[in-house]
Parts: sequence; structure tokens; C-alpha cells
Amino acid sequence: MEADDDSSPRTGAESGPAWDDGLIARRVGEGAVVEPAAAAETRGGGPQTAAPLAYDGPLRSRLDALRELVGLSRTRLDSRTLAEAGRVLDEAAARRRLSGQHTVVAIAGATGSGKSQLFNALAGVTISETGVRRPTTAAPIACSWSDGAAGLIDRLGIPGRLRRRPMHSAEAEAQLRGLVLVDLPDLDSAAVQHREQADRVLALVDAVIWVVDPEKYADAVLHERYLRPMAGHAEVMFVVLNQVDRLPGEAAEQVLDDLRRLLDEDGIALGEYGETGATVLALSALTGDGVGELREALGQFVAERGAAARRISADLDAAAWRLRPVYATGRRTGLSEEARDEFSARLADAVGATAAGEAAERAWLRNANRACGTPWLRLWRWYQDRSEPPTGRTLVRTQPDEEATARQRVEQAVRTVADRAVTGLPAPWAQAVREAAVRGAQGLPEALDELTARAGLPPGRPPRPGWWPVAVLAQASMTILQVLGGLWLLGQIIGVMSPNLGVPVLLMVAGIVGGPLVEWGCRMAARGPAKRYGTEAERRLREAAAGCGRARVLDPVAAELLRYREVREQYGRVIGVGAGGS
Repeated sequence: MEADDDSSPRTGAESGPAWDDGLIARRVGEGAVVEPAAAAETRGGGPQTAAPLAYDGPLRSRLDALRELVGLSRTRLDSRTLAEAGRVLDEAAARRRLSGQHTVVAIAGATGSGKSQLFNALAGVTISETGVRRPTTAAPIACSWSDGAAGLIDRLGIPGRLRRRPMHSAEAEAQLRGLVLVDLPDLDSAAVQHREQADRVLALVDAVIWVVDPEKYADAVLHERYLRPMAGHAEVMFVVLNQVDRLPGEAAEQVLDDLRRLLDEDGIALGEYGETGATVLALSALTGDGVGELREALGQFVAERGAAARRISADLDAAAWRLRPVYATGRRTGLSEEARDEFSARLADAVGATAAGEAAERAWLRNANRACGTPWLRLWRWYQDRSEPPTGRTLVRTQPDEEATARQRVEQAVRTVADRAVTGLPAPWAQAVREAAVRGAQGLPEALDELTARAGLPPGRPPRPGWWPVAVLAQASMTILQVLGGLWLLGQIIGVMSPNLGVPVLLMVAGIVGGPLVEWGCRMAARGPAKRYGTEAERRLREAAAGCGRARVLDPVAAELLRYREVREQYGRVIGVGAGGS
């Protein structure tokens, strides 16, 4: 059985001994039939160019979306995560500048599969060396059926000495016009550089013909390393079962059915029953059986001029699928209003907004009692004030332990809102949100302290309502009645005034009873204004704390979430849907 070799055909008729550079076709056996040598690709007087490749609107939109996605993600994702996406963009741009009238198809297979023999059969002339030596194919060899493909072959890195033209045949040239066929080194070659060259070219060609043989069609290297990872490229794949001449009777159909089963397990869609997918054929490159069918299928495939765009689209799908874990989790993301309100409430508790409001209410009532109380009670309170420093307002946090507790509450509030914000986010974006929250939390307790000082109770006494002068006048009248009645009685006692106990006693009783009544009435009337005053003080402090927390924590977190929504929408455009979050 002949096997694959890598050879460069003869460069033309030569005089004297044939020059053998190790790549010229060798003949197996003494009585081998001399085949015509393949002509090296000739170059005209000037460069021949073909119209560049044009992508359709949807594919261009997806590529633009991927480019925008990579740009938005560079500061959040490491270069290794974006490397494949960047490679797809580079290769798509490079392929677009080259011929759109040519289709580059690689023939790939394992050692002994007969891929070089198939390459020669399609070309109609010995181009790639075949033989029993392993490995024989050391470098890719290209064969072009029409002019204008030099740029494409340059992109593959194939030197001029390994570029050939097929046997001159008007029918074959018309059928395969635009085809650039590349024979690759063995995929399982013992030489590492051979495998590396094969892998490099496989990433650049428009389509692949996978050649397998009855012995190694189920080889794990082929399926696990190549076919399964490239399952999404089924539309630009041909899978050929070669050497069917070695199988007796119905064995070829049985092996072909088993090959289809393995391809299905690899996730490769098969182009059968009118569906799009890989074309699976059985043939013998040695006898020529089935080669015509492959040539016809290749001719139709090349004539469509769509393989390059389908390959780029498949590469784009593969890159998008690899990026899915960092862009889409299938869960709802964002910071709810409930979480925002809870964060603001935690900050308000940390600065003691409720206690400040209660202190403001007590201060208002205390001021009312001082203004509307009886003189004797005011005198007693004045005495108490002498023993304690006056406090026009209540400091919410003064003790070190209270400040430490408040700081812990602030830190806990930041951690809680960050945990809420990262729910459903992929790991890189969750980390970015946490970092934004941590940066905002730095200096937040001190900023809250400063805002508390500015937004708390104003210095001095609380404001007085309009009815306070009337209450003060009424209380003064009650005091005057008491003083007047007392002086009257005193005058009667010392004999200055005539005796008359009824009127002075009545005046004193009215003043004594009326004073506390006025004070009680003022206290009742002061409850409403005092409550409103305390509520307003608490509201101001809560708003100040919420504003500080929003500016330092919530807004940076919201900015990161907005950036994630933008990249998720771009990811949705890359995969061809309206949103990438599902």
C-alpha cells in the first residue's frame, strides 16, 4: 500500500541526470509506469490579481461586534483570554484582502492514509511523493488550478519551489477552476515540526479534506485533537474514507457507516438528506474509484465561492463559544433598587441618622419647655445648665468604640452591596465590580463623618414657631398674677393695705394653676413641630449618607455593570442574537 510523501515535483524537462532534492516524486518498484511530471507554477510578466473576498452584511456585523467586544474587554480580561478572538479578527482581515475567486482546500490525514496519493489523483499528475518511508511529507505542497492565488499561497508560507500546477486538462480546469489544493504533512508524524506545520496551515485554509483509511479511521488523535474541536466547521469539511479497494464485499459500507457514527459522536453535522454539513465519501485513490465523485463535489463546492466566509464564520463561532464563560452566565444581572435602598439604609444606620433625629426632637422639646415653662421651673433648669455645658446639638458619634462600630457597619454595607451587584456576573466582571466597590469604600467613613457634621443639626437653638411669643406672654401673665397676689397679701400683713384675702388669694391661685397649664399646653403643641424637626434632621442625614455612598460606591459599581451590559450586548451581536446574557 502506498503512503503519503512530501515532495516537490520536477521543475520541467532537464538534461542529464535528474535533480533530486528529496521532494521529487519517486517511483515504487522497477516496473512502475512513468507518470508525467507536474509543472512548477509559472509567473507571468506581471502580477495577476483576483477580486478580493467580500463578506456579507451579517458576517461583517459580527466581526465588527467582535472587534468592539475585544476593545471593551482589554482592561478587564487578560490577553490569553482574548488571544483567539484577536487571531480570528486578524485572519479574517488578512483573508478579506486576498482573492475571493479562489478556495484553499487542505488535504489532511494520518500516516498511511493515502492523502498524498489522493492529492496526486486530483491533480492528475504526480506532485506529492508517495512511498513506504515514514514520514514522507515534510512540508505543505500547493497546487493551483487557476492564476491569481499567489497571495493566498504566500499567506500559507509555502515557498515557490513547492507550488505546482495540475495536469493540463480543459475539462478538469473548468471543473476545479479557483481551487488551491494543499497537501499537508502527517497529523501524527513523529517529527514535531511536521505536525506544527500541519496545524499552522489548517488554521488558515478555507476547507479541509480529512483522509482516513480502514485501519485508522477511528484513531483517537484524529478525532480528539482535530475533528471534535472543529465540529463547528462541518460545512467546510470533506471526510474521505480512502483505500476502500482493500475492503471485501460490503465491508466498505460497514466501515463507512461506522465512520459516520463516529463523526456524529464528535458533534459533526453530516451533509445528508439536504442538510448542511460535512460531505462523507468512500473512494480509492489507487484505483480511481470514487475520485470522480469527490472531484465533482469539490467543483461544486469551489464554484459557490462561499467556503472562505463560512470558514471565518465557523472560526468566529468557535471563538465566541470559548468566550461565553466570561460574557454570559444565563442569569439576571444588575443592582436592584432594593439593594440600593438597603445600602443607603445601612449607611444611615452607620452615621446614626435615627439617633440624630431623636436627639433633634428632644432638643426642640427642651427648647420649648425652656421658653414656655414657669419661671420657677426655668430657674431650676438654669441651675442645672450651670452644672453642665450647654449642648445646642447632639453629636452622634463621639466615643472611639462607637466610631469603630460605625466603620465596621460601613464596611459591611459595602461588602453586602458588592455581593448583590456581582450576582450572576462572570468571574472577571465580578472581580471588577468588587474592586470598584473596595476603591469607593476607601475613605468612606471619614467622608460620612464630615457630611454628618455638615448635614446634622444647625448650631444654636432650634427655630421657634409663631405661637411661642403668645405662650411666653401668657406664662408671663401667670407669673405677674402670682407676684401681684403675693404683694397684695404682703401689704395686708404689714398693714399697708386693708384686709381682703379673697382677691389676692384668687390672683395667686390663678397664677400658680395657670402657669403649669400654659406649660402643659405648650408642651402638647410642641410635639408636632418637634417631631417634624427631628424627622427633617434624620432625612437630611440619610440623604447626605446616601449621596456620599452613591458617589463613592454605587456609581462606580453601576459604571462597571453598565460596561458589562455593553460587552454582553456586543457578545450577543457576535453570536448573532440580540442579547448575550441568556
